[in-house]
Amino acid sequence: MKDLPHVIEPETYDLKEDISLKGNWNKKFFKNDNPIVLELGCGKGEYSVALAERFPEKNFIGIDIKGNRMWVGAKDSIEKGMKNIAFLRIRIENILKCFAKNEISEIWITFPDPQIKHKRQSKRLTHPNFLKKYNQFLKKDSTIHLKTDSAFLYGYTLGIIQAESHDLLDCTNDLYNVHQIRENIDIKTHYEKIYLEKGTPITYTKFKLRY
Repeated sequence: MKDLPHVIEPETYDLKEDISLKGNWNKKFFKNDNPIVLELGCGKGEYSVALAERFPEKNFIGIDIKGNRMWVGAKDSIEKGMKNIAFLRIRIENILKCFAKNEISEIWITFPDPQIKHKRQSKRLTHPNFLKKYNQFLKKDSTIHLKTDSAFLYGYTLGIIQAESHDLLDCTNDLYNVHQIRENIDIKTHYEKIYLEKGTPITYTKFKLRY
């Protein structure tokens, strides 16, 4: 991982201070003014890589703490010679140490741990505490996408959106059993394929923050 130029791996994952790229991703890393899209909990990075291939006019950053998974997407993208993708190995709790106000244009959250136990609810990536963090670096009217096999997390997220008066743009509790075409939902991760083979419905939510 340390030998790959597009992998940012701080010395400590529990960041005590801002990383040097905060506020400078376009200027110092991507060296363009294109919109930046985050994938949170990117796992093997399949979604980030596929989106980066599909949208060369955008920049993508996959974020996860598990380096052995991230390595797959990082290696794949470097072998393809891709220039519009990066990987950041941090705990998402520390995301404000990495991005500045109005630096990010979009977020994808793909198959995160639903953290079903009540005592771990603050770890859910759509918990209000996380949404408030995202709001500090998202541009106005940016969208957040959630794909998950967890009916629990899907329902929880819809409840948060309603309770906090965010804008729900789209949702379905069975993504592949409807006829409406949705943007970029045909990209399937390794784990998503496993869920589909088992007959598990995939849910999708798209929304905007209103704080």
